[in-house]
Amino acid sequence: MNHIWELIAPCHFGLEAVLKREIPDLGYTVTQVEDGRITFEGDAEGVCRSNIFLRSAERILIKVGSFHAESFDDLFEGMKALPWDEFIPADGKFWVTKAASVGSKLFSPSDIQSICKKAMVESLKKSHHVEWFPENGASYPVRIFIKKDEVTAALDTTGESLHKRGYRILTAKAPLQENLAASLIMLTPWKKDRILVDPFCGSGTFPIEAALMAANIAPGMNRSFTAESWTNIIPKKEWYGCVNEAQDMIDMSQMPDLQGYDIDEQVIKVARDNAKRAGVEKFIHFQARPVSELSHPKKYGFLITNPPYGERLSDKKELKEIYTALGQRFRELDCWSMYLLTGYEDAVKDIGIKPQKNRKLYNGMLKTYFYQFPGPKPPRQ
Repeated sequence: MNHIWELIAPCHFGLEAVLKREIPDLGYTVTQVEDGRITFEGDAEGVCRSNIFLRSAERILIKVGSFHAESFDDLFEGMKALPWDEFIPADGKFWVTKAASVGSKLFSPSDIQSICKKAMVESLKKSHHVEWFPENGASYPVRIFIKKDEVTAALDTTGESLHKRGYRILTAKAPLQENLAASLIMLTPWKKDRILVDPFCGSGTFPIEAALMAANIAPGMNRSFTAESWTNIIPKKEWYGCVNEAQDMIDMSQMPDLQGYDIDEQVIKVARDNAKRAGVEKFIHFQARPVSELSHPKKYGFLITNPPYGERLSDKKELKEIYTALGQRFRELDCWSMYLLTGYEDAVKDIGIKPQKNRKLYNGMLKTYFYQFPGPKPPRQ
């Protein structure tokens, strides 16, 4: 029997629009859009495909159920009433890996976690007719969200967050998460036939994510997921089928013009290694050079970048010089567009150009802005 579940995909706060576009492109129906998460319908194959193909999601959860709770008694009874036996076998290892609460009467994560676990034990004891669980089988981590006293309980199919594509072992300081980089690229009109340059590439995340898109390489095809061991609800063949689908879609014949620069030689070495692990080293030209030497002979290219913003540079004077140089070099480029993510307050003032748009985003706990300076469109071929 092919179960259709409600699947929940959390994403970066402020980038819901990107994921809301990606899910229907993959062939699934979005049923709800909230801050930082999108709900859609999918079956076992949908769980596999969304884990392997979605570039902007953080993880994929199967919703087990939701209910109203204003007290710990309500929480216990509500959790106990959910159909846990449809998902978790008698030998399953289960625990509440995370509880988050917003604007609700219940707000202590550790209390929510322990009460939910107790309720699950009671529920599963009854349905599996056992008094004790060995918990020596597959892992079934549970996540709980409570918003305005509405509790949602879901199983985490992903495990380590989807931004961990597997190509980044070493990172530069303050790395940009891979799914955030992909989302930001998808917010711009960049396409694989346009030039993309990142003058502050660090460990190479922007150019690597762009290369994965250009070659149509699925972001999750080289990693594993928690739900691969859930053979009771997702047959192994579904995973193999999705990896084969991803394999068939790769197109290495592309010749995108992607460049990553950084002033630090060591960081460039790391970026090259990352690109190699991602299988896209042939698409990207990495070079150690300062932003003051940024130039390009061609027209209509894109600068997409995450310059330093004071979290890791103690000297504000140095920041001013960097952003001033970036503004000067950008003005010299012919008909280019620039998109930059930064938390530096004086970015616009020092660049010396007013952005057409900006978007407030959180990069981890840091409040940042995604400034957009779109250039003219190239003439139609």
